[in-house]
Amino acid sequence: MSNNDPNINLPNPSPEEDEIDLIALAKTLWNGRNTVIKFTLIFMALGLFIAIFSPKEYTASTTILPQTQGGTKLGGSLGGLAAMAGIDLSDMSGSNGDISPLVYPQIVSGKPFQLALLKTPLNIKDQDSLVTYQKYYTDIYSPGLLGYLKKYTIGLPGLIIKALKGKKIDPDSYRNGKQTTNNSLITLTDEENNLIKGLSSKITIDVNKKEGYITIRVNMPEAKAAAQLTYQAQQLLQAAIIDFKIQKSSEQLKFIEARYTEKQKEFKTIQQTLANFRDRNQNMSTAIAQSQLQNIQSEYDLAYGVYSELAKKLETQQIRVKEDTPVFTVIQPVSVPIEKSKPNRPMILFIWTFLGGIVGVGMVFGKDYFGTLKEKWSAE
Repeated sequence: MSNNDPNINLPNPSPEEDEIDLIALAKTLWNGRNTVIKFTLIFMALGLFIAIFSPKEYTASTTILPQTQGGTKLGGSLGGLAAMAGIDLSDMSGSNGDISPLVYPQIVSGKPFQLALLKTPLNIKDQDSLVTYQKYYTDIYSPGLLGYLKKYTIGLPGLIIKALKGKKIDPDSYRNGKQTTNNSLITLTDEENNLIKGLSSKITIDVNKKEGYITIRVNMPEAKAAAQLTYQAQQLLQAAIIDFKIQKSSEQLKFIEARYTEKQKEFKTIQQTLANFRDRNQNMSTAIAQSQLQNIQSEYDLAYGVYSELAKKLETQQIRVKEDTPVFTVIQPVSVPIEKSKPNRPMILFIWTFLGGIVGVGMVFGKDYFGTLKEKWSAE
């Protein structure tokens, strides 16, 4: 018989077979209500435990707006006074070496920046004097019950590996208790590396691409310490940006200052020589004396011309460095946080309770589903 025979009637699936039997699902869920309640209570207890023993954290922040004078020319009264003094500011159109705000997070996450932050002095509760971030997290800070549980459960393999490897310290990398570098290579100890990892997780920097401002946030177990570390991060970031921005003009300024000092000494010497010669030959009448005076005068004029020109260039370059130096407007200054940012205990309890309910429902339907499959396999 052909498959194309129109007399063959194929069975149509019943609409009821494709629909989910909500009554059966509700019945299954009702029968397994004890399982749902049990898992909900277990997860609620876990959530309560985590909410109570989670360490407190305070978040301090600051918002700054870098401003530069790039693309502007000095004019007005300053330009007029400079022109009267013989200083040419016509070529000073601002620096074209602006650093993009998108690079700021890379600066903050850099090892030199992080190492500098480790030395930040902080006010810590129950401490008579300021202690550095490094000392606080090395000798003073206690991670709490959850921290110890995490350290000796999830982090236990890492502790074992670290103990087997041992702590290696390069003795040549320290002199007089200070870290040294060799050919710009930074050498870190295991302790410093772990501290930097922890510090990186505590500092966040957000860049508003549209408006150009940046926000620095720091989380710390103590409110005042969080504010102090935030302020230090702000100062270090500003200093790094300024150093990058004026690096070229500062190097040029140093070069001009060195040449200016050198030519100033030469000018003073030839000036003294000319004065001594005139004092000794006040009534000169010979051609030899006149010739010597002309030679000394020529040397003096040349030295004065070079010295005067360098003085103008020095003044011009000093103005250029000032112009290239970015100015930071503090939109939101650092303040000591009053309320803790973590833990949000009601939210933690709600999430864990909700998760327990989901797990309980999944267990009920999973058990029913696998039971049905087992019955089908048994029947076959």
